[in-house]
Amino acid sequence: MSRWKKKLTNGSHLMTRLMNSKRKIKRGEIWWVSLDPTQGSEIKKTRPCLVLSHDTINELRKTVIVIPLSSAAKSHPPISVPISCQGKQVVAIIDQVRAVAKHRLKNRIEVASDEYVKSITNALFLILQ
Repeated sequence: MSRWKKKLTNGSHLMTRLMNSKRKIKRGEIWWVSLDPTQGSEIKKTRPCLVLSHDTINELRKTVIVIPLSSAAKSHPPISVPISCQGKQVVAIIDQVRAVAKHRLKNRIEVASDEYVKSITNALFLILQ
């Protein structure tokens, strides 16, 4: 196997970018997202995040807007909102909203219900007023 193919099959950054450039990223999807490096109190590590940006924006831009999810935090609306991910109760950490480059999105986990997306959108609206 050539060195080029070996690099691509070993999960390189380039391979992730090539795969993500062909994937459609949709509002309401939950993805494993690599949030590192971070600074200060920003939420860290690779974790599930809900895509909140509109599908048109997701298609046209190299970044998407996400809300990180946590299984450790407690629900304190509107800062953290309870939702379900992979059949488990987790919370969306609303004040950690951020734009991330698409290559940080690793694998799609599932699609959140419209009800969860709406509750997260409402909570974001409340903390931005």
